[in-house]
Amino acid sequence: MSSAPEQEAVADEPLAPPADIRPGSPTPLGARHRTGPDGIAGTNFALWAGGAEAVELCLFDDAERETRHPLTELTHEIWHGFLPGVGPGQRYGYRVHGRWDPWAGARWNPAKLLLDPYARAVDGDFGTRTEPAGPGSALPAQLYGHVRDWPQQQLADTVRDDRDSAPYVPKGVVVGEDTADEGGADEWQDDRRPKTPWPDSVLYELHVRGFTMRHPGIPERLRGTYAGLAHPAALEHLVRLGVTAVELLPVHQFAHEDHLVRRGLRNYWGYNSVGYFAPHAGYAATGTRGQQVGEFKRMVRALHDAGIEVILDVVYNHTAEAGELGPTLSLRGIDNRGYYRLAGDARRYADYTGCGNTLHVVQPHVLRLITDSLRYWVTEMGVDGFRFDLAAALARSMHDVDMLSPFLAVIAQDPVLRRVKLIAEPWDVGSGGYQVGAFPPLWTEWNDRYRDTVRDFWRGAQHDVRDLGYRLSGSSDLYAWGGRRPYASVNFITAHDGFTLRDLVTYEHKRNAGNGEGNRDGTHDNRSWNCGTEGETDDPDVTALRHRQLRNLLTTLLLSTGVPMLVAGDEMGRTQHGNNNAYCQDNPTSWLDWSLLDDPQWRLLAALAARLIALRRAHPVLRRRAFFSGRPHHQGGLRDLAWFTADGAEMTEQDWYTPGATLGMYLSGNDISQRDDRGIRIVDDSFLAVLHAAPQPRQVTLPGPPWARAYELLVDTAREEQPGPAEPPYAAGGALTLGGRSVVLFRAVPG
Repeated sequence: MSSAPEQEAVADEPLAPPADIRPGSPTPLGARHRTGPDGIAGTNFALWAGGAEAVELCLFDDAERETRHPLTELTHEIWHGFLPGVGPGQRYGYRVHGRWDPWAGARWNPAKLLLDPYARAVDGDFGTRTEPAGPGSALPAQLYGHVRDWPQQQLADTVRDDRDSAPYVPKGVVVGEDTADEGGADEWQDDRRPKTPWPDSVLYELHVRGFTMRHPGIPERLRGTYAGLAHPAALEHLVRLGVTAVELLPVHQFAHEDHLVRRGLRNYWGYNSVGYFAPHAGYAATGTRGQQVGEFKRMVRALHDAGIEVILDVVYNHTAEAGELGPTLSLRGIDNRGYYRLAGDARRYADYTGCGNTLHVVQPHVLRLITDSLRYWVTEMGVDGFRFDLAAALARSMHDVDMLSPFLAVIAQDPVLRRVKLIAEPWDVGSGGYQVGAFPPLWTEWNDRYRDTVRDFWRGAQHDVRDLGYRLSGSSDLYAWGGRRPYASVNFITAHDGFTLRDLVTYEHKRNAGNGEGNRDGTHDNRSWNCGTEGETDDPDVTALRHRQLRNLLTTLLLSTGVPMLVAGDEMGRTQHGNNNAYCQDNPTSWLDWSLLDDPQWRLLAALAARLIALRRAHPVLRRRAFFSGRPHHQGGLRDLAWFTADGAEMTEQDWYTPGATLGMYLSGNDISQRDDRGIRIVDDSFLAVLHAAPQPRQVTLPGPPWARAYELLVDTAREEQPGPAEPPYAAGGALTLGGRSVVLFRAVPG
């Protein structure tokens, strides 16, 4: 069945034999510019389309005139051909012919121009002929393979729409060496990758656009772009703060959802991928005919030169095509059954992601798409690792999450991918999808148990300190198996998803009305505390308490064993004004406000974060490579980790169960279990941290000999300005009074 205006129809007719295209090669997939054996330059096109009946390569000139070239060569389900004379900058797409039978999961529709899943650059956006649809509008109906306004809505996705989508679809771009990098071949041999070991890493989650859009030191034409992030003004802040890696929110080409376009909003975070090889064109300052590839590479080089690794947040669990009522943009029209997990009713999709569809990673060609993409970003784009969104969805075999799944097995043996940083978001929305602590060696994980415990401790919601002890010391209850190490735990208190750190101490209730969903979106479980007043206030007592709580949270994070992750702007008091789901706020709500650093209080917070990161990087006892044993590691030594009550006594079993909110943690630098590369035992200073979450001041006793002769105060979160080197030491065994809700950090002076 089909229904469409005749003047825009694309007839499904037999294809004429090609006159100007050579057989070419089925490998590599995508569009690759090269010189043939006869010395003639051109581009080889190769597309996997397993069940298709025919494939047309469609080339577009600057006037949007389309020329079609049937690909008649078929090798191992890959359609391919070599077109002489086609070079870098050429825009293209595909039309794929086949059966229309949604009841069986078949959704081929040659009226729909499809983006090459291997396209290395994308020009344009999904929407109208020039710009995305404006407020009150929807994405054009031509983008959909089915008739959206079919009278019988329960059958809407089963009626084929034969209107041409080409005017509304972005085009893939052929990328050559000169297009990708202005100087020619760019092979990374001279690139200085930092290769920071996991235990030494401090991650900084940022959004390319949001981090740079309001930076006064970045030229206006570069704001919001890869070039803006590579600018010295942006790098200066990262270097001054001391982070070792940026974790970039998605930079794969992505699309804006119809429901957002209808409300005049856009997808800001980018978790709606449609091109796994293409840097998102909207973040390019230099152009979108392939220039974005070189711009991205130069950004990576600039970060590497500053000693900073680049980790990409990647979304291989689903695509922007959504569920059965979503648009036909790429994979759905190439081979719907081959790329997506379908439900028992093949019209529907198995949705483990909450986004309408799930990629069928068990299929060899889907697994190839993902691993080819990952290797491309490492070997040709220079990145240092990946954070996998909803990684549990990738680890599902047929239905259940399986830690022996094809995806995890392929990654474990891949000579390129097993050497880079791999971070799992260890859950999805399906049954059995929560897998924190379950991923195999090589993987680190976002540890939401850490997030929840630390939030609860500082808001006074914990009855004892048992769970806090595990989180501070590397979460051995989750990760001490299979040879995993403490750095398997990526510790975080905030992430892009949820309140900012400042909002965490300012709001108890989300304020998401600006998202246009009646404040129904976003989690209700914020584990936040507003310090007695909801929202911003001029009350000096509330403001002082909030700043102290921010210092407490930052200090706890950066003193904990594991890999800390900060969110860009948390170190300077960035706020989203209570919005805990700002995924569609591409505006100052989400952009980092650099004018905050003009306020002395926020400058002091940023200085504290930098001070703590510098301490961490200087002292191996604060970034351990092995779990604590609670035993001495040489004759006459102390335990590598000891816990103390407020009275200066070592914790007993009963003390862990006793209601209270004060915990002392002693890290012995003389009892580190590991050795350096020369086999020499690592020796460091020893430190004592005391965390006190009760509102009232508390007198505590510092542990006496043999733990220390005296203690030098390094950090006190009850103070706005931190102690200096001239401050006199505190005697071991002596008492001092901690301010309510505060952390102190001491260096132990040996006896």
